[in-house]
Amino acid sequence: MSLSQSVEDYLKAIYILETEGEGATTTNIAEILDVSSASVTNMLKRLAGMNFIEHKSYHGASLTEAGKKIALEILRHHRLLELYLKEIMGYSWDEVHEEAEKLEHHISEQFEDKIAELLDNPTHDPHGDPIPTKDGVVPEMASLSVCDADENKPYLIGRVKDQDPELLRYLEKTGVIPGVKITILEKAPFEGPIRVLLEEEEKMLGFTIAKQIYLVE
Repeated sequence: MSLSQSVEDYLKAIYILETEGEGATTTNIAEILDVSSASVTNMLKRLAGMNFIEHKSYHGASLTEAGKKIALEILRHHRLLELYLKEIMGYSWDEVHEEAEKLEHHISEQFEDKIAELLDNPTHDPHGDPIPTKDGVVPEMASLSVCDADENKPYLIGRVKDQDPELLRYLEKTGVIPGVKITILEKAPFEGPIRVLLEEEEKMLGFTIAKQIYLVE
């Protein structure tokens, strides 16, 4: 079945919102897709009619197995493309999201397989987000934010959630990228700055930024 780009975008957005624990409400979907609430309401009715979601007024949407399968396929395309653009094409990690958004709906399964083979079947994209397998299995995703991590305990940066290019450029300049060793030294109260050790260098992270950085032990 051939689906419109809009349908695929909605299913992907609902999956991401469900996975992040934010809830796929009309407001959240409208925000992530930059569309009106009325447009979301109409599309949710359409998706429910296609048996891709279950939707109750005031309770948000949840994917059915059929909807989840499509969402994971699009996510696999997107995240493989991000890594391909960075590792093979030489894009910086703040540029790949927007390019992948344009391409994810148009690549064939054969092209997807070739990218995966070329990249040695990777498990995570440049920002640390897990790349679903062809069978729909999702690798582990870093879910412990810097704000919630223990002090004086070593971690690795596993994922940066926000895709804002300006923030990504700032984090890269600061050295906050997946795979870097980090230790939380001190958390200021009342959502104040967080003092961290990145590899061997002390840095200060604002609370808002720290909420976007997730760690693995």
